[in-house]
Amino acid sequence: MTKFIIKRLLTCTVIFFFVMFIVYVLMYSLPSSYVENMAREMAAKPGSQKSAAQWLAELNAQYGMDKGVFEGYLTWLKSAVKGDFGDSWAWTVPVTEKFQDVVWYSFALGAVSFVLEIIIAIPLGVLAARKQYSLTDYSITVVSLIGISLPTFFTAIMLKMVFAVQLGWFDIGGFQSRDYINMTPVGQFFDVVSHFVLPALTLTIVSIGGLMRYTRANTLEVLNADYIRTARAKGLPESKVIGYHAFRNTLIPIVTILGGSLPGLFSGALITEQLFSIPGIGYTSYQSMIRGDIPFTMFYLAFISILTLLGTLISDILYAVVDPRVRVH
Repeated sequence: MTKFIIKRLLTCTVIFFFVMFIVYVLMYSLPSSYVENMAREMAAKPGSQKSAAQWLAELNAQYGMDKGVFEGYLTWLKSAVKGDFGDSWAWTVPVTEKFQDVVWYSFALGAVSFVLEIIIAIPLGVLAARKQYSLTDYSITVVSLIGISLPTFFTAIMLKMVFAVQLGWFDIGGFQSRDYINMTPVGQFFDVVSHFVLPALTLTIVSIGGLMRYTRANTLEVLNADYIRTARAKGLPESKVIGYHAFRNTLIPIVTILGGSLPGLFSGALITEQLFSIPGIGYTSYQSMIRGDIPFTMFYLAFISILTLLGTLISDILYAVVDPRVRVH
């Protein structure tokens, strides 16, 4: 297992360097107006002692834009390895500082929806498989297909229309109320929680369908296996057959999927955060992209690349851990 992990880590490192090189080439190919506009803005700030031309030359040199593509990429990579991603052009603070300020909003939102997804989807998927072709199975299948089909923006709009506009139970967006400062610490906590209800519900609705169908399909496959028929022939209670023998083997492929989803807790939900004005990493990265913030965009794409590779590695490791029949080399 140790040898396998080391080999995969080395492979992921090579892939990461190539992925970020492609990203850098795309950033390098952007119209020069992005950097020029930033240089003019910095030169126009009160107290600035540099001209727009001087700022332009400094910004290009800082991110290797004044060099060839490959040499410029090495310049950026050298700084990135040291943890220096520069200052955000859109937020006027160091990129890593802005990231630390917003990522925990996305993590809280993603963690809540992830837990709800597991609690709802897996039991319903198993129940649908146990009662195959029954009214319960058909009902759960319809719900899962609706969840798969609903786009995120439609789900968010409908939830806001019903629970925020018509019923008035929640605010339509943001993560704090207007009188947040005047609340007690306990009141502030529940105020923030109330603002995360609709976004978390949106993510849960659009994500449970796929996991529900996947759980049902795997459970049906396990229930038709020979060892399940043998367990029933021995006279074991149905609850033990399902809860111990069948469910444990159903979890093998599901655990690998969930393991790959864990890094996504930190990547943010761009559409949901944008629709509900939640200042998470998804919302911040979108605003940075449309404002031409190259430093933050480069950092965010590097962060997403690392999470994706890490998720794949976690899935491979978990599959080998939960299924002893798998051997890694």
